[in-house]
Amino acid sequence: MNLSFFDQFSSPSILGIPLILIATTFPALLLPSLDNRWITNRLSTLQLWSINLITKQLMIPLNKKGHKWALILTSLMMFLLLINLLGLLPYTFTPTTQLSMNLALAFPLWLATLLTGLRNQPSASLGHLLPEGTPTPLIPALILIETTSLLIRPLALGVRLTANLTAGHLLIQLISTATVVLFSTMPMVPILTLLVLFLLTILEVAVAMIQAYVFVLLLSLYLQENI
Repeated sequence: MNLSFFDQFSSPSILGIPLILIATTFPALLLPSLDNRWITNRLSTLQLWSINLITKQLMIPLNKKGHKWALILTSLMMFLLLINLLGLLPYTFTPTTQLSMNLALAFPLWLATLLTGLRNQPSASLGHLLPEGTPTPLIPALILIETTSLLIRPLALGVRLTANLTAGHLLIQLISTATVVLFSTMPMVPILTLLVLFLLTILEVAVAMIQAYVFVLLLSLYLQENI
């Protein structure tokens, strides 16, 4: 029983071929393709409105030099948002519950922001490792601490996204399993658990959206430090 709870986080496969690539590319097929018509349907209008809103929110903490990252950050936000929300549907697989995938997204983008800062303003980027006015005896320890906190950023991004989504999926499965088991013995108790499950599902929808936004927002803040 304990192992079956974690089966939902294993990558599905057919004939030994993992289907995680299909799971990551499928959300892009749900987005309607844009055309040159002035009048479009409601779905295209909603898509444009959401993309404009996301881009505006992500570009607020950035100056004009960081606006060239708008396409990458907005695309990543839409990608994570769709995958997280689709993962809440029954009999689906959520790729963002895999730590390896989240680290593969976080590490290259964090490294790109770091290299951007070292190329454009090396003195200011290295200056973050040593706060101004630090006593001389504390300089080696603070440099070591700040360097560790800098290098642990991509790991924190990946673990945060993985842990929040995994915990939510496990809670939903545990409560739904308890509802099915108790339905035959205590009919009144499953009614309460169904209510809890409904509220938890709404909470998980909010968590899926918030975690996608936090992931990309932290990347934009890291970028702002280096530009």
